[in-house]
Amino acid sequence: MEKRAVVLISGGLDSALAAKILHDQGVELIGLHLLHPFLALAPGNFPAREVCREIGIPLRIAYRGKEMLRLVENPRFGHGANLNPCIDCRLLEFREAKALMAEFRASFIVSGEVLGQRPMSQRRETLFLMDREAGLPGLVLRPLSAHRLPPTLPEKEGIVEREKLYPWSGRERKRQLGLARELGLQAFSSPAGGCLLTDPNFCVRLSDLRENSKPLELGEVKLLRRGRHFRINPETKLIVGRNHQENMILRAYGLNRRPYYLPDNFPGPEICVRGKNSPEIRELAGMIIYRYGKPPEAGAEIREILPSGEEKVFTVTQTIEEDKLERMRI
Repeated sequence: MEKRAVVLISGGLDSALAAKILHDQGVELIGLHLLHPFLALAPGNFPAREVCREIGIPLRIAYRGKEMLRLVENPRFGHGANLNPCIDCRLLEFREAKALMAEFRASFIVSGEVLGQRPMSQRRETLFLMDREAGLPGLVLRPLSAHRLPPTLPEKEGIVEREKLYPWSGRERKRQLGLARELGLQAFSSPAGGCLLTDPNFCVRLSDLRENSKPLELGEVKLLRRGRHFRINPETKLIVGRNHQENMILRAYGLNRRPYYLPDNFPGPEICVRGKNSPEIRELAGMIIYRYGKPPEAGAEIREILPSGEEKVFTVTQTIEEDKLERMRI
């Protein structure tokens, strides 16, 4: 058995510790990070890369956006408390790691999972189920909970020193943070959840999109984190920019592809229409821009740009009623 492994790197504390523990035992590692549109990454922040750089191991990134959309729509093992298909997502990651094992000539996989830390995917029976489903029985080493689980093949064969692994379980994080300080790890992200599918507020918007847009599309999902969203009817939603940056993102996404509205003679939000346009939508868009913008007293001039390239300017003299706006807000 080769002293070489694929380590699953989320960029968080547990996966960083798992990688460091095995690296310090002389195991040659390659990190694998599964990238998809539901990761709560701040612009310019990629902790998985920083973790691997700090430990000194290479990183392979696998983008699986479309695959994740299908899992969210129809997970074989169901959703968690929100729309998180944690078991199916982990299986996708294990299968990617298994393929990388062959390329890297690795003998096993390393995971930062902690027994009992997550209610859906880190129960004892679920860990064993995932290993079997991925065709990896005995080949997934979880260093942080190893003493509470049966020995894996690399432990049995002496590739890994079992006595230098840990017996942890549950949601407590102080011991992991203490070990990180002891090992000199600093590049990992906050222990708070990094998946938008566990965020109830995000999932309200995603649920609305699932109900009114089938199948899910990557571009639409990415926009769920941007702007204010208003559901007008089952066929139409308005996405309203909250600042200049979001206006530019909406413009890049919607201009010349979807009906689009923007203030013509004052600063304010821009609106991308997802779905059918109509005189009613035109009026609502104008009043919403009036509500969130800084229109002149004489009235707000709103520019309508249609996908055909046709443009027209119309005037709005009043804002939308607050209670009506709140009823439409997603």
